[in-house]
Amino acid sequence: MLRLLKFLSISLCLLVSTALSASEIVHKTFASKTLDRDYTYNIYLPDGYQNSGLSYSVLYLLHGNLGTEESWVGQGHIQQTADQLIAAQKIKPQLIVVPADPKFWWADGVEEKALTAFVQDLVPHIDTSYRTLARREGRSIGGYSAGGFGAVNIALQYPEMFAAAAPLSPAVYAPIPPESSSATRQDTFLTNGKFDADLWASKNWVSFIDAYKAKGIVVPFYINTGDHDRYDIAYFAAVFYQQLREHQPDFTELRIFDGDHNFAAWGATVGNAMEYMSGFISAPQ
Repeated sequence: MLRLLKFLSISLCLLVSTALSASEIVHKTFASKTLDRDYTYNIYLPDGYQNSGLSYSVLYLLHGNLGTEESWVGQGHIQQTADQLIAAQKIKPQLIVVPADPKFWWADGVEEKALTAFVQDLVPHIDTSYRTLARREGRSIGGYSAGGFGAVNIALQYPEMFAAAAPLSPAVYAPIPPESSSATRQDTFLTNGKFDADLWASKNWVSFIDAYKAKGIVVPFYINTGDHDRYDIAYFAAVFYQQLREHQPDFTELRIFDGDHNFAAWGATVGNAMEYMSGFISAPQ
């Protein structure tokens, strides 16, 4: 009898584990016209997506410098985080797209138009390939470090496309990055092999914030960073936050937590960001 009870207990645990992991991560590529090469991404499909017949909102989650489409999936544990939040009804069931931009900081550079490819190639591809709510209330965007830089600048330039944004430890340096930042050695921001402060500014939020405010479309922002961030991002994030808060005081949040610039920080706090953004996106329909 004891052996039977042990067997039944193990079987029940396996059934519960299977039920909790009914979501899936799918690795995909498609041909990008802008890049003239394959665009690679991972996509999280929540439990029920395959059979529900419903259309879902999409969270675009960007990685940092030299990351890949695996960064949020591996170190970031995004599947487990999303599963738990959805099960607890803290976020709406949604798709999560983790695209790959390993070199270009989600900005248009001389070699590749990474921002253009994201907006004009990736987003339309997702909307035509999956059951999505292809409108503003069906999209949110976030990212860490250089991905936070990308999330900020994409949301500011295309507020009509995104209902909320969550830059985590965003590299939103103004006027220029510290020498320790990889941005100072990134081809996207170099002229004749040297860091170009004007070029950096032209691709950073300082060049987009006035036009964003003039559009009158408010994107709620959730910004966070560690107080021990080795790149001093707490200061620069606060500067960006203040600019936004003066324009949209009820739709801008800043969280400074005890942490550094690493996945221990981002993996532990992305859930809070997802909860915030979920308040502005549509439920499956």
